[in-house]
Amino acid sequence: MKTINEQVTYLREFVVDDKNLLFDRLIHERTDYATVVLEDLYQSHNQSAVMRSADCYGIQNVHLIENRNHYDATSTVSQGAREWLTLHRHKALMNNTQETIDGLRTAGYRIIATMPHTDDVLIEDLDLERGPMAFFFGTELTGLSDLVISQADEFVKVPMYGFTESLNISVCAALVMYSITRRLRASNINWHLSKARQDEVLLQWYRNAIKASDEILERFNQ
Repeated sequence: MKTINEQVTYLREFVVDDKNLLFDRLIHERTDYATVVLEDLYQSHNQSAVMRSADCYGIQNVHLIENRNHYDATSTVSQGAREWLTLHRHKALMNNTQETIDGLRTAGYRIIATMPHTDDVLIEDLDLERGPMAFFFGTELTGLSDLVISQADEFVKVPMYGFTESLNISVCAALVMYSITRRLRASNINWHLSKARQDEVLLQWYRNAIKASDEILERFNQ
C-alpha cells in the first residue's frame, strides 16, 4: 500500500495544471484549529448553507450530530461544498451529543456554545490563543441541548442591535466563522493544517475531482 503522499503525487498526473495549482494554494488556507458542530439541525438548507460558509472561510471539519434529525447525504444542494470538507457524522447512538463532546475534548478542542449566557463574550472578544475551538450550533427551534450548555467551556454571542432576538442558524454560523478565521489569519497562531493532515485532505480532494479515482488508486496500490 502506497503512502498517502505517494497517492496524492500520483493522482496529480490525472488533473490539469490549473486544478493542481488551485489545490496547492487552497490547502494552505485550510484550518482545523476551529471546527463547526451542528447539533440536530432539521432543515437541510441550513446545513448546506453552513457547509458552504465553512468551505468559503477555509474551515475543513464540520461535525453533524444526528439524534432525531438526519443529514441527507444524497442531497445535491450542499454537494458543491461538502466534497471539499471533511464531514464527521455522529449518528450511531440514540443521543450522540455526549460522544461528540468527548471526542472533541480528547482531540484538544474547547467546547464553545454559541448562545447568550451569563458568562458569554462577544465573538470578536473570544481568546483564540487558548487552543483549538469547536463551535456548537443548536437546532432551529430550541437551540442547543441542555447537555451542551452544561458542559460548554465557553459561551459566545454575535452582537445584535435590533428587535429580533436571534439570527438564522446559518447566518450566525457564517458570522462566527468569518470573525474567527479573519482574526486567526492576522495572528501568530499556527492555525494551518499539519503536513500529514494536508496530505489527507488533498487525497480526498483528488479522489472527488477524478471520476475513476478508486480504480486508478487500486491499480497504483497493487
